[in-house]
Amino acid sequence: MLENEVLHKIAEENNLKNPKFSRLTGGDINDVFLITSEEKKQVVKINNAEKFPGMFEAEKAGLEALQKPNAIDVPNVLGIGEITNTAYLLIEFRESAAKNKDFWTTFGKQMAALHKTTSKEFGFHRDNYIGSLPQRNNAFTSAADFYISERLEPQLKMAKDRGYELEVPQSFFRNISAIIPDEKPALIHGDLWGGNYLVNAQGNPCLIDPATAFAPREMDLSMMQFFGGFDKELFKTYKEEFPLESGFEDRIPLWQLYYLLVHLNLFGAGYKPQVTSILKQFS
Repeated sequence: MLENEVLHKIAEENNLKNPKFSRLTGGDINDVFLITSEEKKQVVKINNAEKFPGMFEAEKAGLEALQKPNAIDVPNVLGIGEITNTAYLLIEFRESAAKNKDFWTTFGKQMAALHKTTSKEFGFHRDNYIGSLPQRNNAFTSAADFYISERLEPQLKMAKDRGYELEVPQSFFRNISAIIPDEKPALIHGDLWGGNYLVNAQGNPCLIDPATAFAPREMDLSMMQFFGGFDKELFKTYKEEFPLESGFEDRIPLWQLYYLLVHLNLFGAGYKPQVTSILKQFS
């Protein structure tokens, strides 16, 4: 079925009258469109259901989990389904405005509130994706065990399977187990870089495209410093609202290792030197 036919079928399934479609930018894995109908504007993401099984069900679960504590703006999921091997996710459209004058302070307070949402165990009630790669979320009671077993080891194995020779001595896992803080699980976005938040009509932050889990909160804060783009006022406010364990700055490369491995497996050998350097640093 042609793309335009699929979009019209999605609109029909969700009772959207006289829809008009326009492609939105920013979708690396999915095709993203704005649907303007008589009722409202909505965003639809589509992809190959066989290539990315369960991706949108996982994203729906992540968005709903992030919404639940009412800590920060997250779009509502309005529909989900599959049409002739094309999966789709229909979500609220957020009108955008300029950042308000307290944007970064608000963002810091809201991220702290989100991270204070906790669980008995690390993990999530379902596996999901980080970008286009599968992300496991089995339950663990230890932050270090969760990070090693559910984050680092799957990506290290994938890298090895793809031909990247990485030296990972056992001392590395012992050393990082000793320095990862023994904190409660935090509800994290999981893939929070500058492209995964919007500025809503009120000038406040809105989170999209999550890789949600109950995980070490320092993962979000380290990912936010991976590409930059987040003002220092955000981190200052966050630390005032929810102080970090001592030594966080020294641990940032350790948390960024996961995201570097993801980039190595997605985009190639250009990320190998950084991965190798961090493995040596903590071995």
